[in-house]
Amino acid sequence: MGNIVAVDIGGTHLRTALFSPNKVEPLAIQRSSTHVQGEVVFERLCSAIALVWGKDPVVAISVASAGPLDPEAGMILSAPNIPGWENFPLANQLSSHFKVPVFLGNDANLAALGEWRYGAGQGHDNILYLTISTGIGGGIINKGQLLLGHRGLAAELGHVTVLPDGPICSCGQKGHLEAISSGPSIARYVSEKIAEGTSSILSNKTTISARDIANAARNGDNLSQEAFARAGEYLGFALADFLHIFNPSIVILGGGVSQSGELLIKPARAALEDRVMNSNYTKDLCITQANLGDDAGLIGALVQAQLNL
Repeated sequence: MGNIVAVDIGGTHLRTALFSPNKVEPLAIQRSSTHVQGEVVFERLCSAIALVWGKDPVVAISVASAGPLDPEAGMILSAPNIPGWENFPLANQLSSHFKVPVFLGNDANLAALGEWRYGAGQGHDNILYLTISTGIGGGIINKGQLLLGHRGLAAELGHVTVLPDGPICSCGQKGHLEAISSGPSIARYVSEKIAEGTSSILSNKTTISARDIANAARNGDNLSQEAFARAGEYLGFALADFLHIFNPSIVILGGGVSQSGELLIKPARAALEDRVMNSNYTKDLCITQANLGDDAGLIGALVQAQLNL
């Protein structure tokens, strides 16, 4: 078997890496901007792949991208951050250009695959993965198989309703988990409370991030601690539902907001244990942080290719 090119397409950055077939350390890796004025994104993607291609044979390209997408058809159904990528046949276009098979998967789904084979999920075959960052995405491994559903649209775990008539989500719906527990949502909550007159050591900052709030919470700021307690509690409500549906042996939390650690996980665990219908769902359940960091999408794309070749 020859080498594999893995690609992680983000709204801001393109990341490409060259892997030998059964090793997780890349032979080459590149990061570039997704958007450059005057350049077409697809052409930038082809150039980024060519940069890591190398001299040895490449047998496949495997791509992780934000959804919604159809992995079986190899089609991006909608890409809000990339104009023109509506029902875009990305896999066919890349395959025609590079003359190798191309596999396409949702980035959160593939991150779950990566954590299962090479990260925090090793030794588990029933995994619930959540990435909590600008948005909230998810992936489910059930008995060693990635759950995709009809057209590959399963496991959008950030878009479950946890607070009817709650804040507006990025998708336009009300009260989704993403609208409460994502990084921008935590920051919005703190900013709104400060505007209402709540005291905080962040009161004089013009721009507030979830990282700022985590640091302030660790330094004893009551509002910041409240914000993470709220985000964690609603995360726990969702996790209880997910346990009832999927019955995982491990919950893996990735993404930048998960780096807040126990600020988020402690209230999530408490809410989960309060809401779960039976203690057997939490018996021996592991709740942990992801191991693969920024490489989760690339390594997940590698695993996708390994499973398909």
